[in-house]
Amino acid sequence: MSHALLPGLSVVVPVYRGEATLRALAARVEKALAGGALPFELTFVDDCSPDGSRDVIQGLAAEKPWIRGLHLMRNYGQHNATLAGIRAARYDRIVTMDDDLQHPPEAIPLLLAKLDEGFDVVYGSPVKEYHGVFRDFSSVATKTLLKHVLGVTVAREVASFRAFRTELRAAFADYHSPAVFIDVLLTWATTSFASVSVRHETGGGTSSYTFSKLLLHAVNM
Repeated sequence: MSHALLPGLSVVVPVYRGEATLRALAARVEKALAGGALPFELTFVDDCSPDGSRDVIQGLAAEKPWIRGLHLMRNYGQHNATLAGIRAARYDRIVTMDDDLQHPPEAIPLLLAKLDEGFDVVYGSPVKEYHGVFRDFSSVATKTLLKHVLGVTVAREVASFRAFRTELRAAFADYHSPAVFIDVLLTWATTSFASVSVRHETGGGTSSYTFSKLLLHAVNM
């Protein structure tokens, strides 16, 4: 990560059981960003998905030079996979988003516009969340911890749909613990957070989170 960053955008997508949605996601990202003046890349990080995600990613990367695929040797979890994509980003701004079409690529310019106001991190906060009771409980617990323990002023708006300056990753370049929480790592780098409201969609995939995984995730954070 010592090389100079290029002006542009790196979109990072952790992938698990995303076979059915990746092509549609790539097409929508291209449509949302192709009219911009700066270059962009889309990095799919295959978290050892048991379906055909790897083959889809390889096919997309062969078709589109701006699509990259990273393939992890085992399943490390969403935040670890996202961190791998963040560390591989080549451009000076990063957007992270899920693989299930819940985060609308068309809203990426909205996040970037807010980032250009001078903030370091901008969350695309959902107008309404489409999660089950366990995910809702975990979301509330996570945001409460961020607010009261870490002092993140926009804790209630934290989401995995986020835009931030790539230079922030230098603050956690030496972090190698298996317990990873991207939003905690970002607080090591900056206190400049903001959010914009985004209408999240219902998505086309199935969550891999169980109650035990969500509980462990909260404890690790």
